[in-house]
Amino acid sequence: MIDDEKRKTFYALNDMRQFKFRLAIEGVVVGVFVGCIIGFYRFCLEFIAHNRSALFEFFKVNNPVYLGGWVVVLLCVAWLIDRLVKFAPLSGSSGIPQIKGSIMGIYKTNWWKIIISKLSGCIMAIGAGLSLGREGPSIQLGGMAGQGVSRFFGRSRMEERCLISAGAGAGLAAAFNAPIASVMFTMEVLHRTLSPIVLLPTLVAALVSTMVSHAIFGRGMIFDIPKLILMTFDVLPHMVVLGVFIGLAGVLFNKAMVNGGKFYELSFFKNNFMRYLFPLLLTIPIGFLLPEIMGGGDAMIVTLISRNATIRFLVIVLVGKFIFTMLSAGSGIPGGTLQPMLVMGALGGYIYGAICIKMGILPVYYLDNCIVFGMVGFFAATVRCPLTGILLILELTGSFMQLFSLCLVTLFANTTAEFFHSEPIYDVMLRRSLVKDKKINPDVLVKPGTRNVMEIPIESGSMADGKLIKDIAWPENTLVVGVKRGGFDIVPGGNTRLMAGDYIYMVVNTKAMSDIRKIMVKE
Repeated sequence: MIDDEKRKTFYALNDMRQFKFRLAIEGVVVGVFVGCIIGFYRFCLEFIAHNRSALFEFFKVNNPVYLGGWVVVLLCVAWLIDRLVKFAPLSGSSGIPQIKGSIMGIYKTNWWKIIISKLSGCIMAIGAGLSLGREGPSIQLGGMAGQGVSRFFGRSRMEERCLISAGAGAGLAAAFNAPIASVMFTMEVLHRTLSPIVLLPTLVAALVSTMVSHAIFGRGMIFDIPKLILMTFDVLPHMVVLGVFIGLAGVLFNKAMVNGGKFYELSFFKNNFMRYLFPLLLTIPIGFLLPEIMGGGDAMIVTLISRNATIRFLVIVLVGKFIFTMLSAGSGIPGGTLQPMLVMGALGGYIYGAICIKMGILPVYYLDNCIVFGMVGFFAATVRCPLTGILLILELTGSFMQLFSLCLVTLFANTTAEFFHSEPIYDVMLRRSLVKDKKINPDVLVKPGTRNVMEIPIESGSMADGKLIKDIAWPENTLVVGVKRGGFDIVPGGNTRLMAGDYIYMVVNTKAMSDIRKIMVKE
């Protein structure tokens, strides 16, 4: 088995051009597969969300016995989700930390079990009204679809990582009709590096899955925001303040997400069934009193654009959305947090803009700008991936004239989060899941002695820049098997001089991967 894995990896690296061509073809297959899965997922969620408000209107005017029947339904939903998560333990929670772990080799996953469990669990949980989004599950569903394609064709572990990444990007693209941002998300969030062999199949899969999504749902934008007015230089200082304000909100959100799970450590919550049932039952009073905070929150963005709400009401909605998202995500029930984060950012941006307008220091026609900039700032402060946030909002809104203002808000939101040492939320969630998993040593990502194929670029000014391979103090048992410089492949030897921009392919002990990065990346 190990020898077969080595053979597959060797042949892939030996003919990189043919390997990339094969990845591109497989990216098409992954894109179609993922597009169909996410298309079905989106259709179910949109159908349920469209009829959820009618259900509560029915409860208001009819015999309370019907409401009692709905409680029984929620009990059954909690039980079913509990059984599904036991069937596939990695199908719980957001899905993004789990897919990062799958790419890194931390988790051994059964792709079809996770697809069945995640798809069914999210439709029930989000459909019931929990404050969760479709993006995290879409990323995990896509990643597992990519793994399924890899297993079907019998690919190597190295190639499987590429297809999991391609599927994850395709999942986000199909969920939000944002292929370019999805590719950047894969590079910036899942890999933390720009890998050419991951980039190609991810781009192909994202474009194909978006085409499938367009065929099902049309080519419209996810958020129907009118054309934004280009901001003049005299109001740009407001964007600096908005960036700091949204950045602080993002820091608070991350801290709440990290510590929110402690609520479910109370003795009352004896098992996962009780944890899942609590937020599900909360949807009943929320559905009557504040239905705006239920579900992902797409309708809330429309409300903001239409100006059909007061500042006081929106503050209540923001606080309610914040708390209900903590309770929903903290339970570990299947569902994502990115969509609620975008909604909270939009609410924060609207509130800030409306206050400035009432004070007479900001023209009223810039309020839509504040909504959009709040979304991207909150994303940057929580996920800590500013480029992905900018591209995502540009594609979601279809407005490409606000790039400078977007960058300004993103810069200060991200800097604020950096100042308060707020870690990327999905990295924190992955680390916490490892600590909770008794089968995995929390001090290491994989078992000692595990070998892995690593691809990493050499940054200008790093320890490896300009040095001969033999002169670098490599970690023990590290083997450099390939160097790619521009469009050329170099067979490495001790006297091969490495240069900035080279991509190095190595077989390494997984424990030494962080030491390798220190050599290749400029501190």
